[in-house]
Amino acid sequence: MSPQVAARFDTGQEGGGAAEKEQMVLSPVGVIRTPYKKQGDAPRQGYLSDAVCTLELFSGYEPGLKDVEKASHLIVLYWCHKADRNKLQTRTPFGETIRGVFATRSPSRPNPIAVCVAELLEVDGKRLKVRGLDALDGSPLLDIKPYYPSNDAVCDAWLELPEK
Repeated sequence: MSPQVAARFDTGQEGGGAAEKEQMVLSPVGVIRTPYKKQGDAPRQGYLSDAVCTLELFSGYEPGLKDVEKASHLIVLYWCHKADRNKLQTRTPFGETIRGVFATRSPSRPNPIAVCVAELLEVDGKRLKVRGLDALDGSPLLDIKPYYPSNDAVCDAWLELPEK
């Protein structure tokens, strides 16, 4: 059985006073193997690295890989298991300005879910070789999705970076 990540959340529903609390449970589908052993080893963005990494799915999830090789790139969702979950503000690599974590890509945040687009190099059973990850070794793998250029690329998107 894979480890689980549990959290309580407010549904916003009113019912006799206090808002109801529900539990959400995430169960990793695998583990990520990378050369990055500690924070500071990984690139600030996956596309900045040529390192080949492995997505190892747990037993029972291999059927979900059917046709995954038809994608050149994958969206990889993972849990930043060594992140500081109490941080709400941080500095970015772009300057000294303090920003809210929801306006950054910082791994330290209340729910440290990370997303990375990785190039799929090889499928070997329940192991996927990929390039372009920024995950630490041992990060829980939450999900894998094919990258659809027509759906996932937003050509007119913008982001205003703070001045250095």
